Amino acid sequence: MPTQIKYFIAQFLLICCFFGSAQTNELSENNQMNDSIESYLMNASQSIDQTRLEPALSNIINAKELALQQQNKTYIAKTNMVLAKLYRELGDLKKAEEQILDAIAFQKETNDEFMLVSSYRIYGSIATKLGKFKTALKSLQDALIIAKKNDYKNQEGPIKLNLGLLALAQEKPKLAIQHFNSGLPIINSFDQYYFKAKLYTNKARAQLSINQPDEAMKTNDLAMQIGEDMGYAEIQSECFELYSQIYERKEDYPASLKNLRAHEKIKDALFNTNKEIIAQEAGAKLNLNENNVLIEELTEENIQQQRSLKLGRLTTILSIALITILSLLTLSLYKNNNLRARANELLQNKNTELILAKENAERASEAKVQFLSTITHELRTPLYAVTGLTHLLLEESPTPNQKEHLNSLKFSGEYLLSLINNILDLNKLEANKVELENTSFNLKKRINDVLIALGKSAKDRNNNLHYEFDESIPAKLKGDPLKVSQVLINLIGNSIKFTQNGDIWIRVKPVNRIDNKVSLSFEIEDNGVGISEKKQLSIFENFTQGSVQINRKFGGTGLGLSIVKNLLSLMDSEIKLESELGKGSKFLFDLKFEVFEDKSTNYAEEAKKIDYSIMVDKHILVVEDNKINQLITRKILEKNEIKCDVADNGDIAVNKTKENTFDLILMDIHMPGISGIEATKQIRKFNKEIPIIALTAVTLDDNLDEFYDNGFNDIIPKPYKTEEFFTKLHKALVKKQATA
Repeated sequence: MPTQIKYFIAQFLLICCFFGSAQTNELSENNQMNDSIESYLMNASQSIDQTRLEPALSNIINAKELALQQQNKTYIAKTNMVLAKLYRELGDLKKAEEQILDAIAFQKETNDEFMLVSSYRIYGSIATKLGKFKTALKSLQDALIIAKKNDYKNQEGPIKLNLGLLALAQEKPKLAIQHFNSGLPIINSFDQYYFKAKLYTNKARAQLSINQPDEAMKTNDLAMQIGEDMGYAEIQSECFELYSQIYERKEDYPASLKNLRAHEKIKDALFNTNKEIIAQEAGAKLNLNENNVLIEELTEENIQQQRSLKLGRLTTILSIALITILSLLTLSLYKNNNLRARANELLQNKNTELILAKENAERASEAKVQFLSTITHELRTPLYAVTGLTHLLLEESPTPNQKEHLNSLKFSGEYLLSLINNILDLNKLEANKVELENTSFNLKKRINDVLIALGKSAKDRNNNLHYEFDESIPAKLKGDPLKVSQVLINLIGNSIKFTQNGDIWIRVKPVNRIDNKVSLSFEIEDNGVGISEKKQLSIFENFTQGSVQINRKFGGTGLGLSIVKNLLSLMDSEIKLESELGKGSKFLFDLKFEVFEDKSTNYAEEAKKIDYSIMVDKHILVVEDNKINQLITRKILEKNEIKCDVADNGDIAVNKTKENTFDLILMDIHMPGISGIEATKQIRKFNKEIPIIALTAVTLDDNLDEFYDNGFNDIIPKPYKTEEFFTKLHKALVKKQATA
């Protein structure tokens, strides 16, 4: 009897080996088919980018046949996704939409978030061409959410490119340029040449639409270079078309016609000859292949059933041996099930903990946003006292030494205000919602002020500052001086911090000048501790420093270089780093400025023209809840022989206006009781003539209509510059006097 059992077991093991071998072969075949599908789809996608539509179609057909044979939903969806791109290039947007929606449905079912990001992005581009702007925006936003959640960084650049294309289709060129500038660094970092070329052509189109033909020409040159290097015929065609439009805008009609002909020549070669044939062939082949593959699948199933019957006869002989062995396995399965149940319970508990942690994190994030919003006013109010008192001290005939210190204090106060704004709005900065100012300034003096402000820090660490400024650089430039200062203070301050008994060089040189645009190169070099090659890859991320030891030794938040990177990206530039551990570091970047031609209001000049006699004995009501700010404003006004009355809140201001006659009201916005806006609305019910100027520390966004709609005549942001303060007061009083 034992011998017979051994015989049965031996037969059973032989069958197991047979089954195992068959399954191994089947698995190997499936892997080979999967590799083939991937290869076909990759070749198809590259062919579409290069506008070689016939090989693209051939590869898609081969991939779809294999995917249908396997009935693999992942690859069917991926094939549909690439096919949607082909239909989009052929101009059949309805079929493109059908295919991409099929792909999205498959990917949602299989929870394939990696491919779902690409599908949402492609659907966004198709919906944009169909004019379904809301659908396009939702699809692209969903793609961005999934990409950020899973850290699919290489997908973010193409998504922002498509957001720019959507904005361009909606005739919002400035928004489009913001999206393009935001996506360019990401696309650059992954060498996504096709997307980079598309970005440059469409950015040039946006620049042309806001009447910047010279900038559009430069951007289009970059796109054409990529198109020629990579063999993107479609990109070259679009570039020639844009050249034609640019030259037409410049009234160079021969050059415009020449480029238009080049565009038409490539366009005809790409599409007119083969488009209809390819479209018909795509419809016929793809539909037929699906049916044929299904028939082949049924035939294959019949063959498999016959094999199963043969194997069934053989396994029947061994049923007794199988029952014996399966009985032994039952106990093992029972134990495994118990273990699995306990593991599932543990996983469920962990999942519940993770959900609670996620909800807590979201609540913490909301609390942080609310906190930052509330603290903005509280931080700016004491800054008003700093800048106001500095101004008063500067007017009281200080000694040259004191004047230098007071000027340094004034500059530091302005910089601190800018720094607070940028730190509080760091998320806003990274989301590209911060806008650049465009005012005139003296770059050489601005950098000199930075060096004076940082001079004490350098001296304390026994460092020498070397300032090399090319004198051929124009004296007055147009740009954002505070953001330039913030970049330089962060970089120079960083060098001072990590250098002891050393030297720091600040170099500014011209790169080129075209018409009234000048490009400058900036270098900040030190011979300090340096940065290792490994840390150079992450040094520009938020809250990052070289190491824990560096943080403990030198302190700091690790935000400086992150803010620099974001600010330079906002100014259409990027930071470069050259460093060697123990030998120092060099930071390099280029910035473009407009050479300033003074046509705008210059408050400093306007203040010199003011007839201060008009303001003598005028009666002004200052509505301000902060006692220090009351004192400073009152002193500034009374020094110019202006009578001044004070109200601590909005209610008192309304009552005083009813009982007294004032020539002007300076109204704070955030106060206890009713706000400055509400107080103004109440005053306007019984007095519509008196000028009311908002004197406020809140952030002024693009839309100032709320202030004017509620009865304000003008706005002075705090901390204010005295020249602007008196210019606006003078303007309001003169206007009131003329009306009277």
